[in-house]
Amino acid sequence: MPIAGTGKRRAEDIVLFIIGDYWSGTGPARVTRSLIETLPEKTLYLEARAKLLRAVELFRKMGKADVAVFSGHSRQNLFGMSIAHRKGIPCIFIMHGCVEYENEINRVPDPVMARDEREMLNRADLILAVSEQFEEWLKAHYPEHREKISHLTNGVDWNYLRESATGDRRLPGAILSVGGGMPRKRIIKLCEAIDILRKRGHKDLTLTVAGAIGADSVHINSYPFVNDLGLISEEELKKLYHTHRLFVQNSIFETFGLAPVEALLSGAEVLLSDRCGVLSILKGVEEGDLIHDPDDPEEIAGKILPLLTTGNHSRLMVEIDKESTSWETRGKELIAISASLLK
Repeated sequence: MPIAGTGKRRAEDIVLFIIGDYWSGTGPARVTRSLIETLPEKTLYLEARAKLLRAVELFRKMGKADVAVFSGHSRQNLFGMSIAHRKGIPCIFIMHGCVEYENEINRVPDPVMARDEREMLNRADLILAVSEQFEEWLKAHYPEHREKISHLTNGVDWNYLRESATGDRRLPGAILSVGGGMPRKRIIKLCEAIDILRKRGHKDLTLTVAGAIGADSVHINSYPFVNDLGLISEEELKKLYHTHRLFVQNSIFETFGLAPVEALLSGAEVLLSDRCGVLSILKGVEEGDLIHDPDDPEEIAGKILPLLTTGNHSRLMVEIDKESTSWETRGKELIAISASLLK
């Protein structure tokens, strides 16, 4: 646990107010939903979807809370933090990513979003990264906030554990990646690696890509072995995990990464860049499981074939501690962290 609960208030008496999207299919929304489902029944959260109604709800519920927890980036957070500060309520900002930096490397810079994020960092009493790796990155890139940055590692949804018969549906050369056309996912380099292997005789290799259109989408779709599905539902993604042999996350910046652990829990082999925050919970990782240079298609190609033949799923699964990585444990940690803010 990053911070021990040392406040005067008993942790079990604390009422948290969770502010953030938990209804969409994005990674941050799924994290927020998991926290809400895990935390005590008295936990408050925003129920309205319309902006005006959410504003009213923020006013009404903030006065009933001991700590306000803002999950993810939103302009609404600035409004909510202002209300919380006027009422003397501490604010926690859970950072699932860095909007300013990610927009830059995805070639869609947004000065307004960057300004809002920096203001959230200023107003938060505590900033929680979703992995230890991301915590260290934030401290290095925002040294002015170093003393109030810690982490609450994302939990694992153990309901993703595969059914015994799903392996029969996997295609031997089927590779899956998510992130669509976002340049930071470096799916273009994965395409180049697969192209190299196909030219060397491995014609059965294919790549399925899921995710929104981005700056790299046209290039990705120029490869004939690619099936780009665009944005898909969470249920559709679950089915893909069960039909693909290998999942690859080749990101140059990945604060955690829900998809790799979900793929692993579904029975797939996984290949990850060493920039992925999810590595903080994968203790059995070996050299062959990691991409050290996401821009080197030769390295990626050299890691793909061994994983398609020998795999790493069983080895990695046995090293994950179910109790310490569960969302139940993460909920208890968040309550203890919140208690430390109440003097």
